[in-house]
Amino acid sequence: MASYTLIDLVKYFLKLGITGFGGPVALVGYMHRDLVEQRKWISEEEYKEGLALAQLAPGPLAAQLGIYLGYVHHGVLGATLSGLAFVLPSFIMVVLLGVAYTAYGGLSWMQSIFYGVGAAVIGIIGVSAYKLTVKSVSKFDLSSIKSNWLLWFFYLLSATLTVITKNEEVLLFVTLGFIYMIVKAPPRWIRKSPASSVTLFSLLGILNVEFGKLTQVAWFFTKAGAFVFGSGLAIVPFLHGGVVNEYKWLTEQQFVDAVAVAMIIPGPVVITVGFIGYLVAGFPGACVAALATFLPCYLLTVLPAPYFKKIAANKSVKAFVDGITAAVIGALSGAVIVIAIRSIIDMPTLIMAVASGAVLLFVKKVSEIHIIAAAALLGWVLKNYFI
Repeated sequence: MASYTLIDLVKYFLKLGITGFGGPVALVGYMHRDLVEQRKWISEEEYKEGLALAQLAPGPLAAQLGIYLGYVHHGVLGATLSGLAFVLPSFIMVVLLGVAYTAYGGLSWMQSIFYGVGAAVIGIIGVSAYKLTVKSVSKFDLSSIKSNWLLWFFYLLSATLTVITKNEEVLLFVTLGFIYMIVKAPPRWIRKSPASSVTLFSLLGILNVEFGKLTQVAWFFTKAGAFVFGSGLAIVPFLHGGVVNEYKWLTEQQFVDAVAVAMIIPGPVVITVGFIGYLVAGFPGACVAALATFLPCYLLTVLPAPYFKKIAANKSVKAFVDGITAAVIGALSGAVIVIAIRSIIDMPTLIMAVASGAVLLFVKKVSEIHIIAAAALLGWVLKNYFI
């Protein structure tokens, strides 16, 4: 029997959605501290199961963990209300910022703030790519690289193709995931019917049909939520390839600003999709983009939750996720280079980008929000008094 009510849980996630700065790693840590250590609403084992499921499935890590923890003692209703309470505050914030950005984006004060924040975002994304690489591919020592050489090949291939084509393809990620699964732990259905994977890829290609802007938004962000593995900023390269290069909905600067907006508000970093959706198609676009991104992660958390212990033990599933994660993180690293080339426009922005990454790596008590705040102030000062 749960020692807390559903209302208690919803209140907690509403508060976390309003005050939870620091990105996915910090948010996951807050949940453990608050729900496991202090309030003891969730056991250590339940928390670990939820974290494992969130890491195995595509979509935003922190949101998926919150949904799973809501499911633990209150089922589907708990998962639904916990997820909504966690995401809704930051969604409202990005829509309001989208309104202000659209209305006042041309004013000097907003341009000067984003001048600094945009540069800092480059450093933050770079550090995120580095940490994700170490965590999900391997450490940078020779023995680790040798033992994970295939993952490193996928990583470098994906990074190189991203830099060259300035685009990221979901089917590449899925293909590499299947290859790694076949090499490391081929399931029985692969051995019996090799044509199955061809059928899957054919269906994915057929479904990519345009039916108007909102339909394009819905389909594109559904792919983002359903096929992008890795936490937080891992979704950035996929979004960049679609909204800037493929559909040309946003300029390079607008995209960097969208990522910056996600950094300066609490809640999941992936909520930047709401800001992007607003710039593309107003409030309906924001709603469609957010719903399309978070619905797959909700379904991919709730549906396997009752059977997760068995799923998590499947070696083929683990191998598929390992392969696709290496490719996604490689694309993130490539996207850092692409975005940096276009966004670092002078020496001050270069210095701010490098300094932001260095501080985040080597100064433990400084978080992303501190860097963003300092960059915003520095950008305003530089733009108004020196540049």
